[in-house]
Amino acid sequence: MSGRLGAAAMGTATTDRGAPLGPALHILAAIVENKFGVLARIAGLFSRRGFNIFSLAVAPTDDPAYSRITIVVDVHNTDVAQIAKQLDKLVNVIQISELHPADSVERELMLARVGAVDLAAVVEVISEYGGEVLDHNDCEAIVSVSAHPDRLDRCERQLRPFGLHVLQRTGRIALRALGADEPAVAMPG
Repeated sequence: MSGRLGAAAMGTATTDRGAPLGPALHILAAIVENKFGVLARIAGLFSRRGFNIFSLAVAPTDDPAYSRITIVVDVHNTDVAQIAKQLDKLVNVIQISELHPADSVERELMLARVGAVDLAAVVEVISEYGGEVLDHNDCEAIVSVSAHPDRLDRCERQLRPFGLHVLQRTGRIALRALGADEPAVAMPG
């Protein structure tokens, strides 16, 4: 791979390998130094350039000196390569790569507080998506579902008739699929 941004072609997606995000959404994965202010600088770059962040997930890697950031960015009028070049200029960004949905495994976590007068029916819906009930009483249940974001969208639609009282989704995380053409975003070393 030349440079820090990969150039794999977009392919047809499956459920686990990701459905197309739409023409303007792209997934960027970055390894950054785990230091104070790095996330603020990255968010500031997006703000200054007028790039819209659709979702953002950040967590330390197995090496506490680094964090992995997964950014889903909405780029209506800008080439995603331009965004990557701007991120590449930040001193704390170690590596950046675009993850194409067809070549990636994507997940998102959803926690929801739903009406559960009919708990068995709620369990039937979330079981279809590999979810579980974390807490419940006679009126409500807190459910957890981890799946591809498109499957979470479908699950969310199916839960709405029960009364969706509170909803929290983590945002998309992704790793390059095994056997994909380009190497995964790897740790420096």
